[in-house]
Amino acid sequence: MPRFSLAYLDRTADPFASFYDFATGAWRAGNPIPPDKPDWNAFWELRERNARLLRAIADDARRRPGRTAAHRLVRTFYRAALDRARRDRLGFAPLRQELTALGRLRSIPELGRRLAALHSVGVTGLFEVWAYPDRKQSDRYALYAWQGGLALPDREYYLGPQFAAIREKYAVHVERVFALAGQAGEAARSASRTVVALETELARASRTRVEERDVVANYHRLDRTEFFGKFPGIPWKEYFRARGLARTEYVVVGQPEFLARVERLLAERRLEEIRTYLAWQLLHASVPHLSGAAEREHFEFFRRTLLGQPRPEPDWRRALYDLDELLGEALGELFVARHFPAASRARMLQLVADLREVFTERLRTLDWMTEATRRRALAKFARFEAKIGHPERFREYTGLVLSPTDHLGNVRRANAFESRRRLARVGRPVDRDEWDMTPPTVNAYFSATQNEIFFPAGILQPPFFDPTMDDAVNYGAIGAVIGHEITHGYDDQGRRFDADGNLRDWWSEEDAREFSARAEQVVAQYAKAEPLPGLHVNGELTLGENIADFGGVRLALEALRRRLARDPAARRSIDGLTPEQRFFLAYAQIWRQNCREEEIRRRVTVDPHAPGRFRAEIPLRNLPEFRTSIAPLRKGDAPAPAPGPSVTIW
Repeated sequence: MPRFSLAYLDRTADPFASFYDFATGAWRAGNPIPPDKPDWNAFWELRERNARLLRAIADDARRRPGRTAAHRLVRTFYRAALDRARRDRLGFAPLRQELTALGRLRSIPELGRRLAALHSVGVTGLFEVWAYPDRKQSDRYALYAWQGGLALPDREYYLGPQFAAIREKYAVHVERVFALAGQAGEAARSASRTVVALETELARASRTRVEERDVVANYHRLDRTEFFGKFPGIPWKEYFRARGLARTEYVVVGQPEFLARVERLLAERRLEEIRTYLAWQLLHASVPHLSGAAEREHFEFFRRTLLGQPRPEPDWRRALYDLDELLGEALGELFVARHFPAASRARMLQLVADLREVFTERLRTLDWMTEATRRRALAKFARFEAKIGHPERFREYTGLVLSPTDHLGNVRRANAFESRRRLARVGRPVDRDEWDMTPPTVNAYFSATQNEIFFPAGILQPPFFDPTMDDAVNYGAIGAVIGHEITHGYDDQGRRFDADGNLRDWWSEEDAREFSARAEQVVAQYAKAEPLPGLHVNGELTLGENIADFGGVRLALEALRRRLARDPAARRSIDGLTPEQRFFLAYAQIWRQNCREEEIRRRVTVDPHAPGRFRAEIPLRNLPEFRTSIAPLRKGDAPAPAPGPSVTIW
């Protein structure tokens, strides 16, 4: 089991020059990236442990019939996913009917119905539509229309000169997939050119990830009539009717200019080209679930070329990904029953209470916030809640019919079931008991519209949460993550939501200016970070996560100190290290990471999180307590470097 360990330290490194090297150097030297992974880190270590536990659950379900609905769903889906012989025999046959239907597409109204059918089963194309709590009326679900329709990870992969070689290889990959599906040589090449050209047009119309982060700039509420009238060239009426949205009162549009470009594209491009583009989206979404030849082609481009991953993961691992994504609460119900003790939830709730106390005090005493804004900030935090482990009621899948011999069909049916379930809620009250992460997930999140944090059972294990370890280690690891998620409610986007979870400006102009000035200092610090020569972290893209890291570690350290003050006997050295030293080492060690160059470039382009090295180091450099605590760990008599800038927001 991956735990906090002093064996991970590289004691030859200067902890002031690079605390990350000091805290994780030996681990990184002894943990090369597995050939079936794009990177390797503490999250992956725990995911792999959970995967072994889940595999035992799924194998047990596959071997014997079960009495519960969750057991039966897992059994049927997993058996079909692992039936490699049948999938190889079928090849692309499971797609023939859908491809034929696309080939018969003759009109724009038909396009609306066909696009709805594709979106319903998890195939993207042209734009995205989903149900989510209305950011300005957080107690009701709204329908959102968003930019989308790209197969590559980001618009920059289509437009940036640094990805020119990737684009060439992508065109070849698209051609090969069409060829596998039965297109002749020149027809496949022509189809590839059409797909790349159309996706490039969509990329040009797409907002950047930095622009997409702005929750105010990406909220445009249009009533139904206004929405249809604003984009009359898109067959919305047919699309809405086919997806059960005929009575939708309004739509929240993220990027109106993107939908306007889609409308022009439908007018300017021949319908044959649109059919080809949608056929590609269907193929792209399907090949990971088809024959070995199709899976290998998908792997060669999307894993080996894009991520530098030398070898695919085993069949059982990929089947578990699908299970968790599509039937995560059925799988999670079985996982929780076996592997999430009640004591873990109780201890987590105590940690949350400690962090809550500290953040409340921070809000009361911040020297840069005026009293009017402070009162509203405190009122918002008084409504804050935490959910730990799993939902109180696991989701039911009544009506979902799976087949033990039809893997792609199961994927389609599970997607369609979830699509119907979500879209049926538009206009209805928000289910505050629902989770957006499955119980086995190694992650956590903050919901701005609910003003709540969620910690799945999957992450509540070592190295993040370890009941066998001292408080210092747990506060440095899971405590900092709790503080991180709390701080998200007050980062550059979370602060825009009020106590009810509604997008509303509750800040005074003076406080907003002060916050922004401090946030710009955070942007500047991360913009200097260079994970590869000449490749810098995007300080604006990562701002929200970086503010949360700053707040998380500061809150957790103060919570630890208060805990030790209440129990003076706990303030003792362990293995020659003070509680503060163990706290900082535990914090740095949860960000330990080895990463392939291709994956680093992808993450810097698309990921709102900074690479692990900078998550471990930059927040600590802004804590005066860090230098004081770590100074005794330095060796030799070289002078310590001068302290860098210290930014305090929360």
